[in-house]
Amino acid sequence: MQLTTEQLGFFKHNGYLIVPGVMDPQLCAKARDRLWDSLPASSAIKRHDPSTHVGPFNEHDVESDHLNLRQGYRWQLRSVGTEPPLIDLVFSSTLQTIATQLLGDNMLRPPHVGGRPMGTHGAAWPGGPVDPADNEGARGIYATLPYGDRPREIDHCHTDGHPFNLGMVGLIDAVPRDGGGFKVWPGSHRRLYPTFQMSYDQPRIPYYPHLPSYKGILHTPEYLAEIKKINDDTPAVDCWGTEGDVVLWHHRTAHMAGHNYSNKIRQAVLYDFTRIDLDGSRIHGPRQDMWHDWSEVLQRVKPTYSEPFAQSQHLL
Repeated sequence: MQLTTEQLGFFKHNGYLIVPGVMDPQLCAKARDRLWDSLPASSAIKRHDPSTHVGPFNEHDVESDHLNLRQGYRWQLRSVGTEPPLIDLVFSSTLQTIATQLLGDNMLRPPHVGGRPMGTHGAAWPGGPVDPADNEGARGIYATLPYGDRPREIDHCHTDGHPFNLGMVGLIDAVPRDGGGFKVWPGSHRRLYPTFQMSYDQPRIPYYPHLPSYKGILHTPEYLAEIKKINDDTPAVDCWGTEGDVVLWHHRTAHMAGHNYSNKIRQAVLYDFTRIDLDGSRIHGPRQDMWHDWSEVLQRVKPTYSEPFAQSQHLL
């Protein structure tokens, strides 16, 4: 499968692209089975009883292990990220072809079957997130329980601070509108890219037990001002869809995991495509041409697309 000029142009302008039906249905089913098999038999949540799926997790089902996290409404199974079925799902020949169109020929860094899954070393700092770059496969299977009667919340976007080139969220089951699908802020990649100190990373303040107050990712004043503007002036796009659809997104695109106001669990797999030259590219500050490290095809394409195509991408 090859992306069309219109798909490439849309991605370049908006920083995301929904590509329908590119993941193998049988592998999607295996991933769903793997997620459910990770629940203990005593769990209050029963796979074939949707009435038990509404969150949050009760105190007996909560799990703090970063390799199989279940807290609140979030269920993040990371331990499976380097197992063969999941690698086959996120790094299929079809997805390799698509990622190559965006990132360039012979540039993809392959995942390592049986390697180190995300979460092996715990949180990046006490109370902080797990570092997705400390990982040799997919980020894992990420699920969001239905919110039930929980009041609706305001969307707030963020960006990821670890080095990677191209993000992917793959739906391993159908996700309805307002069902917890991946949300993006279109065009935010172009506005945020120049506000970073580095092209891919973000500086971090190390954690010291005797100096606990100041730690974590360091944002520039320009970034903080711009992302506040984006939250205020740009409506989020809800990337819902059917089994096998994927959302590709630029590494500086503002995003969030959507709130799940549906009656079914949102189930997705996350993966980061990286180029083999990322270790050298990441030492640079933002380039004058933000597409410097992308394919020549993408560099040349004009960021144009039709109104019907924008509608197919949930933009209109």
